[in-house]
Amino acid sequence: MSGHSRWAGIKHKKAIIDSKRGKAFTKLGKEISVAAKQGGGNVENNARLRKAVEIAREANMPQENVKKAIQRGTGEIPGVIFEELRYEGYGPGGSAVLVDISTDNKNRTAPEIRKIFSDHGGNIAEAGSVGWMFSAKGIVTVEKSKVNEESLMTLALDAGAEDIKSIDDEYLEVITAPVDFEKVKVTLQKGAIPIVDAQLTLVSQTTVALEGKQAEDILKLVEALEDHDDVNKVFSNFDVPKEMMMRS
Repeated sequence: MSGHSRWAGIKHKKAIIDSKRGKAFTKLGKEISVAAKQGGGNVENNARLRKAVEIAREANMPQENVKKAIQRGTGEIPGVIFEELRYEGYGPGGSAVLVDISTDNKNRTAPEIRKIFSDHGGNIAEAGSVGWMFSAKGIVTVEKSKVNEESLMTLALDAGAEDIKSIDDEYLEVITAPVDFEKVKVTLQKGAIPIVDAQLTLVSQTTVALEGKQAEDILKLVEALEDHDDVNKVFSNFDVPKEMMMRS
């Protein structure tokens, strides 16, 4: 099971909802503020903000917290200024890892991220070392048991989807170019297609198959990175057995 799909999608979304509320709300608030700063505080005109607010609602983040996070981003109320960074590195078995970060102190965050890599059999690499392996895509995940695959394919492709792939026995991924993501997602919703997860993400062009200890180590590395307060998203090209992914 590849790292970009279930790990970065369904599992990541569940982790936000099920994790300790305080840390989850802190990360969500930071993402909302950054999105509002970049694209304005109107969710209708800011896709990144709209997605962040949707996730916050699913996590039962108080509406007042969401409002204040938006206002901090737009400058209506004073707040910390966050800088967005991307770290590139290698994990166990030569797997590629990208880490998106929002921080108010990169001099603190950089050595902490470097140590997480080192502690889990990986290392930080220079900018551009692994980023070229990934492409920006929209991914909409649906359960096979709840859709008619022929109807799904017709709806998705007519709306501009690039491809539909089976990622395991349970799930299908509808893959889009970033520009077509919203149109495809809305079309599926209007077509009564139940959506498990929908996100703009980075997809690796190739995967690295890992088993045994290397598979365990890459999952621990990603888990440790995602647990860091300043980490927004982790992308990797690992491919590990499904049973190991489900145990993590």
